[in-house]
Amino acid sequence: MAYPDAAPTDLSRADARVDKVILTDAELHRIVDRIAHQILEKTRGAAGAILLGIPTRGVPLATRLAERIRAFEGVDVPFGTLDVTLYRDDLRLRGATRAVGHTEVPPGGVDGRLVILVDDVLFSGRTVRAALDALGDLGRPRAVQLAVLVDRGHRELPIRADYVGKNIPTALTESVRVHLTETDGIDEVRLETTT
Repeated sequence: MAYPDAAPTDLSRADARVDKVILTDAELHRIVDRIAHQILEKTRGAAGAILLGIPTRGVPLATRLAERIRAFEGVDVPFGTLDVTLYRDDLRLRGATRAVGHTEVPPGGVDGRLVILVDDVLFSGRTVRAALDALGDLGRPRAVQLAVLVDRGHRELPIRADYVGKNIPTALTESVRVHLTETDGIDEVRLETTT
């Protein structure tokens, strides 16, 4: 029988974390390939489309998608970076300053084009809302779509992705950590749970 006032043992420490791989290197690469194929199908060969990666890990994912689309169809899809730092609604809540990132829009801009925003994890939807606000200051796209590697649920805003690599239902006590070779030296996705 456990007593409520008993000190936790090493096995039951409140701050212990369970960490497991939910997507391996090979699975992550297959998912990027699948999303690239879906973009080609849904956009009729990516005509008039551009990819904008949301820093940090959305940028290498956008680059990979552009490379895979080129490999599959020989189509060069312009890609760039969309920094959302100044558009976030939680800047004043965090108490710490954030460095403003770099926005790089492909030649020709976004006006009249299909913009596909690319991010690693879709959670509350607040980062995507910030991206839409930032995009609005750059011009008026014909349409905007969203591609994410992982959708973990728990939306706070009415936002959904058009292209989802993997739906991973999570608890609020869990975190999805995407690691990419370009930023972390390894390709994998891990689920961390605080127990």
